[in-house]
Amino acid sequence: MGNVLAGPMVGQFLADMGAQVIKVETRTRLDGTRRGRPIVGEDIAGGDKGQWPELQPLFHCLNRNKLGITVNLKEPQGLALLKELVAVSDVIVNNNSPGVMNRLGLGYDVLRSIKPDIIMASMPGAGESGPLREVLAYASITSALSGLMGLIGYPPGPEDDGEGTLAGQIQGAWCDVLASLTTVVALLAALRHRSVTGEGQYIEVAQLEATVSQLGEAIMEFGMNGNVAGPQGTRHPLMSPHGNYPCLGQDRWVSIAVETEGEWEAFCWAAGNPAWTSEPHFADAYSRSLHSGEMDRHIVKWTRERTPEDVAEALQSVGVAAVPVMNIEDQFVNSHFRERGVYVEAEHPKVGTEWLPGSPWQLSDTPGEVRRHAPLLGEHNHYVYQELLGYSDQECTALEEAGILT
Repeated sequence: MGNVLAGPMVGQFLADMGAQVIKVETRTRLDGTRRGRPIVGEDIAGGDKGQWPELQPLFHCLNRNKLGITVNLKEPQGLALLKELVAVSDVIVNNNSPGVMNRLGLGYDVLRSIKPDIIMASMPGAGESGPLREVLAYASITSALSGLMGLIGYPPGPEDDGEGTLAGQIQGAWCDVLASLTTVVALLAALRHRSVTGEGQYIEVAQLEATVSQLGEAIMEFGMNGNVAGPQGTRHPLMSPHGNYPCLGQDRWVSIAVETEGEWEAFCWAAGNPAWTSEPHFADAYSRSLHSGEMDRHIVKWTRERTPEDVAEALQSVGVAAVPVMNIEDQFVNSHFRERGVYVEAEHPKVGTEWLPGSPWQLSDTPGEVRRHAPLLGEHNHYVYQELLGYSDQECTALEEAGILT
């Protein structure tokens, strides 16, 4: 019962690894990633024809490998149908606001009375209790509440007023992803616990807390030293040089990270041992960090005369971490990414061949894979209601006519 990103991504990871995942939808309130005009194609008239909900790339990414049903939970019969589905399920996941599941009549106590060993995972923005309970939080709001957004940007330069440059929110729903991964791990632990004890569980993963858990350095810096962390751009507290440097070509960059003094010596050798590398204030990582602006200006003079690939190859060959900064096109043609299946082709009945992100890991015995396209609205009503729950064709037709399977 996930909506938009956080909840559906939990189902995506589980489905990729082989679980049978059923996405519960309703035409009376479409999933947020089904709404609006698609960002692909020129089918403007498709909106009037009702095609757009089936053409959304993000929905296809998050819901591949799943089965999909429609049911109107505002109707008592619809609610009864979903309870029957709970009775033959292992896990139910939702990322609704606090209280929504209870108001639907699908709180944990109700579900447990239907199936005592059911595992339920809820993903409220800030938790089911506390003064922030009612906050409606998408990823950008969670970024702000957690303090993450205050760390994204660039440190103050010589001409700044001391505040630096805030870059705003992360360009991607990182907080949703964190909450999803946290929930998946919690569900796996709950399933393992149930296999040993026979007990189900109720799991609450507050998206705010999942994000805060990843800000350990900033929290400890304040707790131990009283310092409020701020934006540091691409700098690193222990590595220097550390950053992205412009190269030959239009908007072409290379990422470089030097961790040890041995790597620094190797970097200097690969760059031709220019005179500036021997200056005393570049003698160790701490000194280089203090003079990082000056050092970076020297490095840029070297990188601007070379392509990102040339710089990366020169540094990697001597054991220094370096890689070209890739745009979307670079990712698709990169030989390593292609070999690893970072993007995979899938066939969708409404859009034809499309590219989807592949499994983010490679496991030998249980490889995740994209086996089928994201479901069309109500595509698997027949299988779920008839084969899983035992309803006849006539009964399903009557439910459709009554507006229950909508």
